[in-house]
Amino acid sequence: MIPFPYRIYYFFLIILNFALCKNSNAIMKLKSLSLVSAAAVLISSCVQTASDDYLIDQLGIRVSVAENREYSFTDKQAGYWYGTTHQDRPEFWSGWNMAKKRILADYTLGIDESVLDRKSAECTVYPDRIERSWDSAKESFHMLDKRPVLYISLQTSADSVSCSLDMGHIGSRTAADEGVFYIPREAPDKMIMLAPATDSAFRPYENGIKAPSSCGGFILTFGTKDECLALAEEFRTKGEQLLKERKERINLLIAEYNPVRTNLPELDKALDWITITMDQLITEQQGNGIYAGLPWFNEYWGRDMFISMPGACLVTGQFDVAKQILKDFAELQDKNPESETYGRIPNRANLEGILYNTTDGTPRFVIQALQLAEYSGDTEFLHDLYPSIKISIDASLANYTDADGYLTHADADTWMDVKRNGIPGSPRGDRANDIQALWHGQLEAGSKIAAIVGDEESAEIWKNHADNLAGRFENDFCNKEGAFIYDHINADGTPDLQFRPNQLYCFDLVSDRAFKEKVLRRAWEELVYPWGVASLAQWDQQFHPQHENWHYYHKDDAYHNGTVWLWNNGIAMQRMIEFGESDVAWELFKNMNRQALVEGAVGSLSENADAHPREGESWVKRSGTFLQAWSNAEHLRVWYQHFLGIKPDLLNGKVVVEPCLPSEITDVETSVKIGKGVLHLKYSNGCVVDARLEGCDAEVEVIDSELIDSEELEGVSFCMPEPLESYPCFAVYHDPALTY
Repeated sequence: MIPFPYRIYYFFLIILNFALCKNSNAIMKLKSLSLVSAAAVLISSCVQTASDDYLIDQLGIRVSVAENREYSFTDKQAGYWYGTTHQDRPEFWSGWNMAKKRILADYTLGIDESVLDRKSAECTVYPDRIERSWDSAKESFHMLDKRPVLYISLQTSADSVSCSLDMGHIGSRTAADEGVFYIPREAPDKMIMLAPATDSAFRPYENGIKAPSSCGGFILTFGTKDECLALAEEFRTKGEQLLKERKERINLLIAEYNPVRTNLPELDKALDWITITMDQLITEQQGNGIYAGLPWFNEYWGRDMFISMPGACLVTGQFDVAKQILKDFAELQDKNPESETYGRIPNRANLEGILYNTTDGTPRFVIQALQLAEYSGDTEFLHDLYPSIKISIDASLANYTDADGYLTHADADTWMDVKRNGIPGSPRGDRANDIQALWHGQLEAGSKIAAIVGDEESAEIWKNHADNLAGRFENDFCNKEGAFIYDHINADGTPDLQFRPNQLYCFDLVSDRAFKEKVLRRAWEELVYPWGVASLAQWDQQFHPQHENWHYYHKDDAYHNGTVWLWNNGIAMQRMIEFGESDVAWELFKNMNRQALVEGAVGSLSENADAHPREGESWVKRSGTFLQAWSNAEHLRVWYQHFLGIKPDLLNGKVVVEPCLPSEITDVETSVKIGKGVLHLKYSNGCVVDARLEGCDAEVEVIDSELIDSEELEGVSFCMPEPLESYPCFAVYHDPALTY
């Protein structure tokens, strides 16, 4: 039931909505709606403030033993836990991972003389914990923020409880008075301590310990022996506080930073979950950064990180985090003029070293710096970044552009970067279409930043190069008769004719609207399946219907040759929305929400999926990492920037709000952090009825989205599997199956 003060508020908004809709203008410039502001004050004074009321406690997802779904948590620093809800044997990546070291595969709980079988448990996953219940016991598993500690609460009426560790990653164990110490094989200079959660008596046995049930469960700590003991003592003295702090931090992500409520509860729940699992990946493992994905990409990839930044940090209001990420990566730039990668921002920074093997990460670094300034209103940090920005652009102009101003690169230096035995799987050298779009964006963003910091000479030079590139692209890359944009220009000057989704990133370099509509229709109907965007059209002889089909081919051969990449859903949906087809984009958005809620890893979007279902199946198998940063991030970016149409430009003192919502969504109420303030947005029955920016001196410009009557896009539909009679990838059957 809606609390009484909220009913007053909603009644008031209904009246206001009616008045505004009866007298709407195409564009309303709003500093505030004073009556709505007053109502908001009334609401804020009546909101429940009890410390034990958490939105995340309403997000629990029940998982059956048949579903046995994946889940994950991180400590926001260098550790994560990955498992499946009813797991009875660990997979290669299962368990506790610290700084890319597998230290513990799994654990088993028991009461008295019985083992608690996960397959017989009722299981619910929450954003901060996983709970398993049996008739006689209840487990609750937690991690802590920025501490290598696992807490396994175990409540039971039995006399004793036990916990034993899977020894798959353990080299040795030693029992001591404080607990049992285990030495991980991949981290032999550290140890794991297993002990009761409270300072209780215990008895070591086999690979674990047994203690009185009054101990409340178990803790596992990681570090040197002294560190393990100190962490255990800290938890025993203030564990409740630490758990509460973590819970409150996670809760703030959806209660303060990005609260959203619509007329569709499942949409709200999916957005909340995707926001939270996205935030799991923002860590401090090696400076500030964003993991590319879990469970095996727990490291910082420049390309992935800057693709993810708008959805991970900007639309969620984490501007200080974004600034620090940019500053940390600027420090890692290749600043050696003699280097063949001079000026590049790293493609990958991990604990083993730095790699610069990508062209697109550096343009995205510069573009994100400008976008962060537009969201935050802060330009001071641009002065810190500017030396790196200038090097990146001047180095490319001097060393990596051709006579026409296009940015050149190696075959595997785009996001389609896989190599096997040194051979690129999807060669795109030496002028890929998306690289030119990013290069143009880098030049334009760099020019604006140069003007801000007072380097007018560079600002003019870079703007001229951007204009020259834009003037050439349409003639050189656009096949008007075939209604597609060449994926790349080969080193010999010939155009590549493969049909890939990269062309969707180039629309800002094309002025012919009718042509773009034709390209969009072709791309949607030849690449965009209900489960995501394929990397290659199915009529191509190089197409691989499934990502993993080891009896016929190595998975890397399929990686960018047919396999679906969920991050490309973002640009596909964005283009449909821009051309007035929000309902079409919404169907794909809904399917991704469904993945987060009812299939795959709980609350997450995967890296990949098969393009075609397996024999006898109607839906595809997910693949790649189960939680991928750019998949989650692009989903959130499209929701806020394009469905809701929130586009801050604090450098020019305004925030544009232009909702383009599908017909199924009739009501939205949300708040988004912009600058040092908060934008409060209320949408009902096709109208914006509240658009207030509090705490930030900028104008809010509300634009009624125009209905675009496009005959070209009328009746556009998803691509559906229509395989060729045969593909070369199925020419040879391997028995036994191929391996890595």
